[in-house]
Amino acid sequence: MDALADVLSVTRISGSVLAHVHAHEPWGLDLTLANGAAFHAVTAGSVWLEVDGEPAQRLMPGDVVLLPTPGLRHLLLSAPGVAARRYAADLKAELVTTSGDLVIPGPGSPARFLCAGFSYDNEFAHPLLSLLPPVLHVSPADEGPETPLQSTLRLLMGELSRHQIGSEAAVERLIEVLFVHVIRSWLDKSADSTPPSWLTGLRDAVVARALGLIHGEPERAWTIGELAAAVHVSRSTLVRRFTDLVGQPPAAYLTRWRIELAARLLRESDQPVGRISHLVGYTSEFAFSRAFSKHRGEPPGRYRKRTKGSLAA
Repeated sequence: MDALADVLSVTRISGSVLAHVHAHEPWGLDLTLANGAAFHAVTAGSVWLEVDGEPAQRLMPGDVVLLPTPGLRHLLLSAPGVAARRYAADLKAELVTTSGDLVIPGPGSPARFLCAGFSYDNEFAHPLLSLLPPVLHVSPADEGPETPLQSTLRLLMGELSRHQIGSEAAVERLIEVLFVHVIRSWLDKSADSTPPSWLTGLRDAVVARALGLIHGEPERAWTIGELAAAVHVSRSTLVRRFTDLVGQPPAAYLTRWRIELAARLLRESDQPVGRISHLVGYTSEFAFSRAFSKHRGEPPGRYRKRTKGSLAA
């Protein structure tokens, strides 16, 4: 099982194109994605990125950046200090062509870049995005031009240029693949500076396999001995490596994952609470309610009523 894929599935992360921009100097865009993460990829020319609290960065062709914090205001500019227009419906109506590209006219040098967004389910507590720094920057200058990320980026830009049947669906899937590649690249570069979490656990083959087993069979009454045997290490080795990398022992992580899955089922299905408790590994509805209340701050029935009510509002 792929633990990163499991968490992406539960958090309902999905990508979509905001704009494929063709801009001529001088130009500037002021962007804020209220309910998701922002993603930008440069394919020609250069683009300056400015984010509050971070030094300005010059992005070159092949560079991609992920801004995981919802509502983070940032500027994309042809040069530092250039006036920026707010990216909003009126700007799109003015500048988007019949082919769907956003064209900013001007007398200067051109640049091309993709603006995309990632939406996700805020109700799920698994802190995927909160574990990431404000700006993730991946560049072929550091990694080389022939990486899976760069290959995916080339496929994506080809789909955007062709406008063929099925291109829209292909683009959305490729953006989600790019998200995974950016996370992988960040993990590779930040091995010694990232706090313990399930994400850092993916670096270790043994811990990653254990996470995959937990994710794949959350209903199973896992013991440390069974889990250790399944990943071919001793009990003490598994507990030590898992705790060091993930920040909590396997049993505590299993409970947390079960509650994540239960929360999703409570929101997205009408199955009885007792049925859900069994699906996530609890033989007693009382024990499940107690564990859910401890992690979520309210019992399952109240959580279901509140979250379904918010969706209907």
